[in-house]
Amino acid sequence: MKLTCELRFDPGAVPSPCYVCDEILVENNLKVLDDVQRRTGCKILLALKGFAMFSLFPLIRKYLHGIAASSVDEARLGYEEFGREVHSCAPAFPEAVFAELLKYSDHIVFNSFSQWERFKARAADVGVSCGIRVNPEHSEVKTAIYDPCGHCSRLGTTRKNFRPDLLDGIEGLHFHTLCELNADSLARTLPVFEEKFGEFIPKMSWINFGGGHHITRPDYDLDLLCRLLSDFRSRHGGITVYMEPGEAIALNTGFLVATVLDIHHNEMDIAILDTSAAAHMPDVLEMPYQPEIIGGGRPGVYPYACRLGGMTCLAGDVIGDYSFPEPLAVGDRLVFTDMAHYTMVKNNTFNGIRLPSIAIAGADGEVRLVRTFGYEDYRNRLS
Repeated sequence: MKLTCELRFDPGAVPSPCYVCDEILVENNLKVLDDVQRRTGCKILLALKGFAMFSLFPLIRKYLHGIAASSVDEARLGYEEFGREVHSCAPAFPEAVFAELLKYSDHIVFNSFSQWERFKARAADVGVSCGIRVNPEHSEVKTAIYDPCGHCSRLGTTRKNFRPDLLDGIEGLHFHTLCELNADSLARTLPVFEEKFGEFIPKMSWINFGGGHHITRPDYDLDLLCRLLSDFRSRHGGITVYMEPGEAIALNTGFLVATVLDIHHNEMDIAILDTSAAAHMPDVLEMPYQPEIIGGGRPGVYPYACRLGGMTCLAGDVIGDYSFPEPLAVGDRLVFTDMAHYTMVKNNTFNGIRLPSIAIAGADGEVRLVRTFGYEDYRNRLS
């Protein structure tokens, strides 16, 4: 069965498996983000931990002010390929790479005052703008593994452990409380942040509201977000506000094309695909969630029920149970949606399975294959 779908590219025209990003959909998201910037004066950064497809950086940097990095390699990628501001923040910076990190970063956020004391002299020598990550101890995220403000969190300095006596040289505060959330969550976070750390804001040049803002999803309350940002800046003398969503840039812009390799039966039909939840879409198991699929639906929507499984040896390498209008057959192409963020940046070569190719469905209607992977990519990660 050949599954048909409304796409701007032919799933049969790309290698399988393959991530395909739609350039028009990415730009539509960027226009939404730029509207927020224009309405509020805030500056939005691309968080590379969520989406680091640098072949699209020329488009993204037309709209966003820079990148947010969590490691020296992300900082270098942003410095070399993006070419605007580079903001680095991590739970701790290794001594061995800090000098290199300074070469690439315009802003560095320290997770603790002990890290700040260890590295502040070197940061001052090169004029990097430094900040401290704070933990407002206010949880909005329901999935514990993604809650940066959960019990005994290692992320950020609480008010109890905050050191006003060590603020000389600190120019910014950074907080992160959200994950895939709407503006109402930020509305509840800001009063807590200001109650605990507001007295230090007059000493700062900038505040970073972190990530997790799902700004480009259809039900996001853009007007509330803009009011929150504008009111905050007005209360604090027009202070610079940064936001660093990763998902919002690439949300609903990418697809993963896969092929049915076999139909196995064990009480129900199980299609084995040439992709893998464990290797190619890890958040399916980690979050967990079940991705949507073009031409198919959840169980009961269509007559034919089938479980979709990956090709690794992990027993739980299952993408989910779906239904289709007709039975699947070996060779069918399937297209999973929303497969841009937290896929390419998190995938792996477990079992030696090759990574999916990467392609762009261009605004000109052409599909450009930008990367394929082979044996050397697997071998070179090992010794």
